Parts: sequence; C-alpha cells; structure tokens
Amino acid sequence: MMWFNKLIASILPHMPKNLVWIFSKRYIAGRTIEDAVRVSKQLNTDGYMVTIDLLGEFITKLEEAEKNRDQYINIIETIQKNGIDGNYSLKPSMFGLLLDEEACYRNIREIVQKAVDYGNFVRIDMEDSQCVDMEIRLFRKLKKEFPKNVGLVLQAYMRRTLDDIKNLSDMHSKDNRLNFRLCKGIYVEPEKIAYKKYEEVNRHYLEDLEYILKTGIYPGIATHDIPLIEGAYRLLKKYNVPKDRYEFPMLYGVAPALRKSIIEKGHRLRVYVPFGEDWFPYSTRRLKENPKVASDIMKAMFVRR
Repeated sequence: MMWFNKLIASILPHMPKNLVWIFSKRYIAGRTIEDAVRVSKQLNTDGYMVTIDLLGEFITKLEEAEKNRDQYINIIETIQKNGIDGNYSLKPSMFGLLLDEEACYRNIREIVQKAVDYGNFVRIDMEDSQCVDMEIRLFRKLKKEFPKNVGLVLQAYMRRTLDDIKNLSDMHSKDNRLNFRLCKGIYVEPEKIAYKKYEEVNRHYLEDLEYILKTGIYPGIATHDIPLIEGAYRLLKKYNVPKDRYEFPMLYGVAPALRKSIIEKGHRLRVYVPFGEDWFPYSTRRLKENPKVASDIMKAMFVRR
C-alpha cells in the first residue's frame, strides 16, 4: 500500500487545484483571515496557543512584497482585535529576500513593529539553503532592534545548524534570551550540506536541542516524531527546564492525538495555523512529506458520505 500512496502523492500535485483542495483542507485553516480567526479561537479554547502564517514564498516582484507586508499588518491588527492567544511566522522570500535584501528587511521591520505595538512576537522562518545566511543576517538585525520580539527557525538536517546556534549565542543572555524553533527541515538539499538518513537527522536534532536547553535558549521543539518527542522529554527533565521556557509547536491538521497527549502531560503547545490563497505549494509539500494521506484523499474523491 505504501508504494501506492507514494504514487498518488507524486501525481496529485499535477492535478487540478480544486481536487488537491480535498487534501489541503486538513492542513490549512482556510483562504481568508476570517478562517484563521475561527480556527485559532477553537484551538485556544482547546488549550493550544497558535502561530499565524500567511502562505506564500519566493515572489518575483518587489510590488508583491509590499502587498504582502500590508496584508500582514492587517492580519496582526485583526488577530489582536479578536483576542487570539498567538504570535506570527513569516517567510522572508515573501518580502523580497532574493530580490533586494535591504528592501526585505524594511518590509519585515514594519511587520515586527506592528507586532511590537501589541506586545507580540514574530518568528522568521528558515527557507532553503540559498536563504540561510541572509535570514540569519536579517534575524540579527531585527533582534538587535527588537530584542524580545523576534525569533528564528533552525533546521536540524542542515550540517551547519549546531555551528549556527553557537555563533548566534553571542546575542543570548538571561535577560534577553534567544528564541529558536527547531524543526527537522523540509527542503530538498544536497547531501554535502544536509543529513539525509532518518537516524542521523534525529541524532543531530537532539544534539542541537540539548545545546539549546543547557545554554538557556528558549526552544520551540517542532516535531511530530515520537522518538524525538520522547528524547525531548528526557532532556527537559535532565536540565530541569521550567514549563514556561519552552513549547512544542506542531502543524495544523497533523497528529491531533499526539498533540493532545503533549498537552495532557502538562507541556505548552503551539499550533501552526497557515492560511491564504497561495495554499497550493504548501499543500503539495505536506503531501510529499506524508504520502499515507493519499489513500484518505482517494476515499474522499470516490466514496459518498
């Protein structure tokens, strides 16, 4: 059955969007800010924090960056007015990173300033290897100006990640903690710069996490992998980390039973809530990561309910 699921997963991204939407609804809050508000309120009611993310990446014109900036500012105002317990994530390539690094900084700075006006927080997502150095520079610049309101994502499968954490530690102190979301990594990278095997990625994830915890950096332990979650539990106990000094971020629509079990053990959990019209690339990436969902899609297509 697995080979069949993988086959379907490889075909579906080339099918009409309205067909792929059947799959996408599981992983995306919706296409509008109203959808994001509705989903976020329910998640808050269920005991989860959220992080709001407008879908989109790798624009080709700076005019698009300005439009995305203005949309994000409106999103922050809407989310805050609705009393949502959540913060914000964004991808720098959506704001012109690969077109004009300085323009990207200016666009994102305006977004961060708007979040700061509400006492909130923005996390800079990490993208593929061409973006890493620029995104670290962007983070450094924003962190210096808004020390308590900006975080960064790091990807454990990149061979450089532990060195990046150590190099960024010059910005860390007890009164001004670094805040990293640590994930495995989703982009296809060459083996010379990224670990490929499941076991070695997991090993380096826990190595990175241990360094983060023992130095007092605030981690978002972003994984749906049970061995990694159990490894995180052990490290949290080993370093006696207070409950308010870490969180477990998880993707909307993924492993709800596992999500619930983490909360029931007394840990804080934040659900990543993506939404927007540019949902197709995100959806097909989720499908490639989780081919077994393909069988559910086929059932939805052909079985009347």
